[in-house]
Amino acid sequence: MQLKLVRGNSAGTVTTFYHFICNNLLSSQGVGHDEIDFEFLGNTTGSPYTIHTNVHSQGKGDKEQQFHLWFDPTAAFHTYTIVWNSQRIIFLIDNIPVRVFNNHEAVRVPFPKSQPMRVYASLWNADDWATQGRRVKIDWTKAPFTAYYKKFNANANKDGKSTTSKNDNQTWQTQGIDAAGRNRIRWVQSKHMIYNYYNDHKRFTNGLPTECKHYRFL
Repeated sequence: MQLKLVRGNSAGTVTTFYHFICNNLLSSQGVGHDEIDFEFLGNTTGSPYTIHTNVHSQGKGDKEQQFHLWFDPTAAFHTYTIVWNSQRIIFLIDNIPVRVFNNHEAVRVPFPKSQPMRVYASLWNADDWATQGRRVKIDWTKAPFTAYYKKFNANANKDGKSTTSKNDNQTWQTQGIDAAGRNRIRWVQSKHMIYNYYNDHKRFTNGLPTECKHYRFL
């Protein structure tokens, strides 16, 4: 998906592009839901957006990594990609991988693999948590808030059959990270990452999640 985010004072707003398990059109988050998130947390004019990524599986999330971008995401369209296969989930920005969440089912870490998902996009009011730890609320005098989406492209399996909106490229099913990709992730995470749950000992007082022991990039 290509996105151009809300310009100016976007504090309190969240623009999203995500995969969500939805058994019917009216269902809400329930026990055992799966979700793969790109969330863009707005900020006051002149302050950077926070790119919030998360993975939920079998109803369990709390796997956040957050970044500031190396460009202005409100000035032009940029491409945000989620690659999701049975081995890993890869988050990419302009084809640069910024995060990989590997399948660690072998050590009993849930991984979203067995449930179908739909793709959603939204712009919503999240000033109870999104901006600077809820300290900054939406300034409704700046409304309307507008985000732009275009050129959505999907390569996927639907009901057990391959489907695509543009071509028959199914390399996503086995896509991984090569040496160049690993170097790019290290660059992004060393220069632009602002939060990583793998390192949050204050939050996880009883010990870091199991998958943190297998973290490869930092």
